Amino acid sequence: MLLAPQGELPRAVDGAWWPRSYDLLTELPHLLAGLPRTWGQITSVTVSGATWPGRILVSHQVVRLRRMPGESAPRTVVLLAPGRGRRDLLVVPPDTTEEAAEPLMSAAAGGQVRPGPSL
Repeated sequence: MLLAPQGELPRAVDGAWWPRSYDLLTELPHLLAGLPRTWGQITSVTVSGATWPGRILVSHQVVRLRRMPGESAPRTVVLLAPGRGRRDLLVVPPDTTEEAAEPLMSAAAGGQVRPGPSL
């Protein structure tokens, strides 16, 4: 995961996430554990496409999963924390090579990327 610096300007994405697999039940707890505490407690996660369970337990906390339609959904994961707001992360597909992933992640962290088509 690579995050954009905290700032005043609104961004298209707040950083990038490069999961190691397509198994959301395995990957999501790692993502949430790595977020800055200032982002608050994430209670809702919106993902693109595929079928995921409606809720999962992450670090003794229930997190609600929402889905966007696969083909029209952007390649992002949306994280919501009550009272702290929304954060959007560009998702770099797990099978992306390191050479292709690093520029995408750096661009997202620098605010240079707009979300593309779904995974």
